[in-house]
Amino acid sequence: MALITKAVKGTQDILPSEVYKNQFIEQIVIDIAGKFGFKELRIPVFEHTELFQRGVGETTDVVQKEMYTFDDKGGRSITLRPEGTAGVARAFLEHGLFNEALPQKLCYVINCYRYEKPQAGRWREFQQFGVEMLGTSSPAADAEVISLANEIFAFLGIENLQLELNSIGCPECRKNYHNALREYFESKKENLCPTCLERLGKNPMRILDCKSPVCKEICEGAPAIIDYICDDCSAHFESVKKYLDVMNIDYVVNPRIVRGLDYYTRTVFEFVSTQIGAQGTVCGGGRYDGLVEELGGPHTPSLGFAMGTGRLLMLLEAQGIELPAPGACELYIAPMGENASLEAMKIVHDLRSNGISSQTDVAGRSLKAQMKYADKIGARYTMVLGDNEIEQGKANLKNMDNGEVTEVELESLAEDFMQFLIKQETEALRLSFGEDIGDVDLSALL
Repeated sequence: MALITKAVKGTQDILPSEVYKNQFIEQIVIDIAGKFGFKELRIPVFEHTELFQRGVGETTDVVQKEMYTFDDKGGRSITLRPEGTAGVARAFLEHGLFNEALPQKLCYVINCYRYEKPQAGRWREFQQFGVEMLGTSSPAADAEVISLANEIFAFLGIENLQLELNSIGCPECRKNYHNALREYFESKKENLCPTCLERLGKNPMRILDCKSPVCKEICEGAPAIIDYICDDCSAHFESVKKYLDVMNIDYVVNPRIVRGLDYYTRTVFEFVSTQIGAQGTVCGGGRYDGLVEELGGPHTPSLGFAMGTGRLLMLLEAQGIELPAPGACELYIAPMGENASLEAMKIVHDLRSNGISSQTDVAGRSLKAQMKYADKIGARYTMVLGDNEIEQGKANLKNMDNGEVTEVELESLAEDFMQFLIKQETEALRLSFGEDIGDVDLSALL
């Protein structure tokens, strides 16, 4: 039987040498969202299919073409989540969060699943960070959510991102716009793709989101929704822009943004880069004032955004921004013999309990093989431990960078090693700056 040695198309493994980047991003986005008052929510990886049909919209590409849907053993139609907002809205209703203080500010880091043609920046399994603010219609909320995304990009040092805004109005003012679109596309329908011909009768706005080059060219001459929004929606949009102005957040109005999901209303936005190929939208979101009501709940004006972790990492790499790597093994203890192995295990246990990353042999290697292993894992210090060292209660620490050797007491090693590291780092700083830097507490850095 042949070995299965390749991941499913459109999925990817994140190896230990790279996963620290994802972990760093996840921690940063959750921490920054927390400063804005957002609390983390964890939702199931699959939901009833109807949730996405009603919430995301049956005329969207996501529902029509991209969802992973199956019947479970009970005959229920289940779908792997293609996005996070519908699941959050369901949880908001199921657990009665609308009875708590509003707006509810929720955030999440999730894996999503869409059956799409894999390409750079687009996978069939992908990770998203998202925020949802449920229970406010204020334009100030729109600006705050946008500013949260902007804060994340600024913290990471990302440059050359363009914030693009639009308003797609409310259901009432969109009726006139739909009529104008139908009239325009009817005159071009012989050139529309089969999918857009179907959309023409059901939801002509979806045509504006078509990826077909021919349809995209036709859409260039289509009416812009910004010319059809009602006075209330126009006033809301102008107010959003004023809030962004006072925060000095630059933006451009792009009348062609409609977003790909049916639940959006009024403000929609995208952060776009030209440095990661065709899939240049790093973050997208907007307002969805009717979603909770569509799912059977009370009228709850809401908004949010999602940003793809994979595209964010691609952008960081394109701009040469390096994320901090995790700390290496501080001390590797190489035992010689059974008694030394027992003593080494006791010492590393105590070191780890004191917050120090340490390792010892668990594979029965020779001393030479152990030292090669210590070098491969990037251990900062090594210590050979044999019967003589145990009998004398002392051993030698070797600095793997410069070969310097320091004698240490075994009995107090777990307590003394942190102070030893602090002393070494302080001396290194003094040498670097060429001056007396005084008493510096480096314990938080180690």
